[in-house]
Amino acid sequence: MIVKKLIEKAKQVREMAYAPYSNFKVGAALETDTGKIYTGCNVENASYAATCCAERTALANAIAEGERKFRRIAIVADTEGPCPPCGICRQVLYEFAPDIEVIMANTRDETLVQTLDELMPHAFHSKKLRSR
Repeated sequence: MIVKKLIEKAKQVREMAYAPYSNFKVGAALETDTGKIYTGCNVENASYAATCCAERTALANAIAEGERKFRRIAIVADTEGPCPPCGICRQVLYEFAPDIEVIMANTRDETLVQTLDELMPHAFHSKKLRSR
């Protein structure tokens, strides 16, 4: 099943995370509409604001390859329950896939699946930029 495959890929790439400050490693696996999978892990920086989250790293990898349509993303971290995306990642994902399925998981295989719309009601998007 694709959900298990995405979670496994996210777990694998999580091990590549660069997290010397927080020791909070996160992995993400993003599936395109064509079924291709892109992965990403968090990359921290001493200037904390410069840190890149796993979800945005996976998305950037896909965008760099010309992808623009996405079905689902799996996020894995060693958390108490399933790991949700942060607010910034939710906003960035919304730019490309407002109805993407978000598979939140942890290293103990606890999962929660919701759409991005469910995670981010009343999201800010391009139509909000238009003036009256």
